[in-house]
Amino acid sequence: MSAPPRATLASATEQVLNLGSRRNPDVLLVRHAGGLVVVKDFAPRGWFVRRWLGPWLARREQRAWQALAGHPCVPRLVGPIDPLAFAVEYRPGRTLFGARRQPVPEGFLAALGEALAEMHRRGVVHLDLKNRTNVLSDEHGRPVLIDFGAALVFTPGSRAARFLLPLFAFFDRRALDKWNAKQSKRKRRVREGW
Repeated sequence: MSAPPRATLASATEQVLNLGSRRNPDVLLVRHAGGLVVVKDFAPRGWFVRRWLGPWLARREQRAWQALAGHPCVPRLVGPIDPLAFAVEYRPGRTLFGARRQPVPEGFLAALGEALAEMHRRGVVHLDLKNRTNVLSDEHGRPVLIDFGAALVFTPGSRAARFLLPLFAFFDRRALDKWNAKQSKRKRRVREGW
C-alpha cells in the first residue's frame, strides 16, 4: 500500500486523533485503499515549521519507523506523503496505563519488555514511553508501540550505539519499571480487597 496523496487527506479523514500544537503535527486517521492509515501532518503549522522544522522532524521520525520495519509490536511505515507528512499502518488498540482500574492482560508487561529489548537491538530508543498513550494493547493483548517523534536512531554496532544507546535506553526501561511497579501495587490491592 502506498501513502495517500495530499489532495485526498481532507476528504478521506475519518477522525482527528490529535490536533497538533505550534510545532507538533496533526495526527489523522485516514481511509485509503480500502483500509485505514495514521497520518502525521505538519502542513497546518506556521511558516517556520512548514519550511524548516516540520520536514526535518518528519524525516527523523520516518527513519525510526524504517529501522523498526518488521518489528511485531510496531506498525509498518506506509511512506511519505510529501516533505511535511507521512503515513503509518493503523493498528487499533486501547491504552492501559491511563485508566486507574484498567486491567493489564496477562503477560503484557513481559511482552512489552521483549518489544523494548528488540527495539533497542535495532538501534532505536523511543524516549517518550512515559507518555502512556504511546503504548497500546491490541485485541489479542499484545503491546503496540506508537509515536516515534522523540526517538533516536543509532546504527547497530556503531560506536555511538555501543556507548550512547545504553544511556538513552535507560529512560525506556525506567518507564517499563514504573509500569511493573504500578501493576504489582494493583495486584496487591486486589489481593488485600481494596
